[in-house]
Parts: sequence; structure tokens; C-alpha cells
Amino acid sequence: MTYLVGADLPQQPAGARFAAALAQPGILRIPGTHNGLAALQARDAGFAALYLSGAAMTASMGLPDLGVITVDEVCFFIRQVARASMLPVLVDGDTGYGEALNVMHMVRAFEDAGAGAVHIEDQLLPKKCGHLNDKRLADPHDMAAKVAAAAKARRHLVIIARTDAAASEGMDGAVARAKLYLEAGADAIFPEALHDAEMFAEFARRVDAPLLANMTEFGRTPFFTADEFERMGYKMVIWPVSTLRVAAKAQEELLAAIARDGGAHTMIDRMQTREELYRTIRYHEYEALDASIVTTVTPHGMPAKG
Repeated sequence: MTYLVGADLPQQPAGARFAAALAQPGILRIPGTHNGLAALQARDAGFAALYLSGAAMTASMGLPDLGVITVDEVCFFIRQVARASMLPVLVDGDTGYGEALNVMHMVRAFEDAGAGAVHIEDQLLPKKCGHLNDKRLADPHDMAAKVAAAAKARRHLVIIARTDAAASEGMDGAVARAKLYLEAGADAIFPEALHDAEMFAEFARRVDAPLLANMTEFGRTPFFTADEFERMGYKMVIWPVSTLRVAAKAQEELLAAIARDGGAHTMIDRMQTREELYRTIRYHEYEALDASIVTTVTPHGMPAKG
């Protein structure tokens, strides 16, 4: 399989494929993939959809997750992950990159880049990771207007409204916001930074919509498995930064070893081999495709003079 061959490309738009994956029985497991290589590895592991985290994108650029990257920069990540995997991608849309018209621009840009779904949050800029303190929330009606704008602009994109209200407004505030966002046109709800099983279960009992759970590490949410989230009433779960965390830790250890030992020889057993890398990126399939298209043409005789 290669994305260069038209017959191999998905025939449905990414939003329709994401919606179809969501409609399957059970919980949709969505790992974070911060680049094309991670996306290929996730596809090979059998996942049906992928996630692009704002925290992972910014960290991979050496930046904090404070809403500082642009729509075009996010589209660069969307294109490589969607192209590499050919899977529908759920994208972190932060606060929508502005007000209603900006949100509409974001939706169309993300769709054109290959996204299948987006979530928009009800924080004010400068926004923070949902598991940090002192988040400032937008007026719920202003957020609802953004959701309505996203729903109006989309052709196929699945719209997920994220609320960070549980920390400051309690469960009642978070539930009220979720219901308002659903009325405005959201397809699903993402309650962020719930901190125990009782909160997750209560939110699911009170909000009648597909729900997304965030299983990030080192945050306010304890470790739950996908099956546990499903039993609590959730239809999707993301592991937003897990691949980046593992890769970054491995890189840190490799660089320390080179600095200490004068070479990478002590880390060989930790490395993906050339053969394994080529298999992951379909190197030989590209090579065969190139050979099947480019044929050497040998000239016959000599051209006429003059």
C-alpha cells in the first residue's frame, strides 16, 4: 500500500470515516501520533483513528502548549499524519484560533488538510493544558457561537466541544455547558480533567451524547483502561502525548549515552533497525512503484542532421 497510488486512497472523506469508526460497537481507541512515522506505527498496530495533540505538536517544535502555533502549522502536521496513515485524524483545535469567523476558517483548513474531526475548547487565550491550574473560561454562549460556526462551516468534519469547566464551575457547570454546546451543533463532548471514576460516570449519566475521555499521563486523571472508560459511558478515549513522551525519553537517553561514551554503540539494542524502519515506511514498495513507472528508453539509430 502506498498513498501515491490512487486506487489505494480512501474513497470517503475523513469526517465520514471518523463517524463510521465512532459508530462501531465498543469504545474508539485513539492514540496520539505527533508525526508521520508514529502514524504509520499506530496504523500497523491496528488502530482505526489517530489523534493530533496541541501539546505534542508544540513540544515537537520546542514550544509550550499555550496556543502559540497557527492554523497553517497545525495543517502541516495533519497532512503528514493523514497522508502517512490514511486514517481519520482527530485534531486539537485549541480555542478555534479566534472568534466565529476564525473558527470557520480553521474548520475548512483542517478539512482540506485531511482531518476527520476537531475538538474546540471553552478556554480564553492564553489557553493552558487542561490538566493545569488557573484556566480562564470563555462565556458559555460565546463558546456556543464558535461551535455553531464550526458546524455551519464543516462539510464532513466531526465537531467535538471540549469543556474545561469542571475544575472551576463544578459538575453542574460542566454539564450545563455541554448541553448548550450540543444544542449549538456539537456532535460529541469532551469533558476535560475529570479526576475520578465517579466524576466520569456522573458526567456520562447526565449528558446524552458520544463522550471523549482523555487518558493523559501526569495529569489530574488516574490511569483507566479503555474498557474501564467504556463501562463508565464513554465512546472515545485518547492517549494524546504518550508516543511523544516515550520517544523524547528515548532520545534523551541516547544523547546522554553519546555524550558519555563517545558513540551510540551502547544503545544499539534500543534502536529500530534499518530493516525495521524500511518495513515501517514501506521503502521497498516505493522502490518497486518507482521501477514500475520509470522505464529506460534506449534511442534507436541516430537522429537526422539539420
